[in-house]
Amino acid sequence: MILERYEEPTWLSNTWLVAAGRGEDALLVDAGLDAETVLAAAARHDLRIKMILLTHHHLDHAGHAAEIARRTGAAVVAHEAEMPLFGRQTPVTRVVGDKARLTCGSLSIQTLHIPGHTAGQLAFHLEGVGLFTGDTLFRRSIGGTMAPGHTTFSDLRHSLLERLLAFPEDEPVLPGHRLPSTVGEERAQNPFLRVMLGVDPEGEETANLGGQEIGLVVWARDYDGGHKAWIRRADGSQDVVPGSRIRRRP
Repeated sequence: MILERYEEPTWLSNTWLVAAGRGEDALLVDAGLDAETVLAAAARHDLRIKMILLTHHHLDHAGHAAEIARRTGAAVVAHEAEMPLFGRQTPVTRVVGDKARLTCGSLSIQTLHIPGHTAGQLAFHLEGVGLFTGDTLFRRSIGGTMAPGHTTFSDLRHSLLERLLAFPEDEPVLPGHRLPSTVGEERAQNPFLRVMLGVDPEGEETANLGGQEIGLVVWARDYDGGHKAWIRRADGSQDVVPGSRIRRRP
């Protein structure tokens, strides 16, 4: 099995290269990395890139899909709800929904619709490989709900607890940014999930977001070394936002 992670240095976003073995058909999960690097990686293993699975439309995940597809003839796969959000330059050739079954060579893939970060956010489960979670679940962090094309905190919470954490504890988590983990590690150590699951109490600190007082339900490190916040407003609405947007009290 070939499973390689390539990290785009500016956005820290992952492009995953997967194949059953040398000389086989291969797939990419996300395409935020430049075509030259991706094609050179495939050439080292004598791989034929046949499929590009896009977790969502954001540039750091889909920005090089068109060029890679043009040079390889690969099919580009995305969720139907994400289609209005892609620019014209992204040539999606296969539109899927939840629980779609895909094959690439001998690889078997199932899609999971996990909205929250975006309306058409997808996870991809590759049997014997792992769970590609896009920008929904990271190592010790979770996705935000205020980026372009987002839906709701309720959607994000359901996607995390009911879809992703439903997998076995030893299932590899292969995220859209930075380092991998497992479902069990994140259940036990992810500060956002621990509060959602009732293991840890909610925070009691108040802070400011855009001139509005909010409660900090969780304040924790994000994948990029900064912070991320789960916030609750006075009207009860909730979001997950970058820590850079929060003004904490001295």
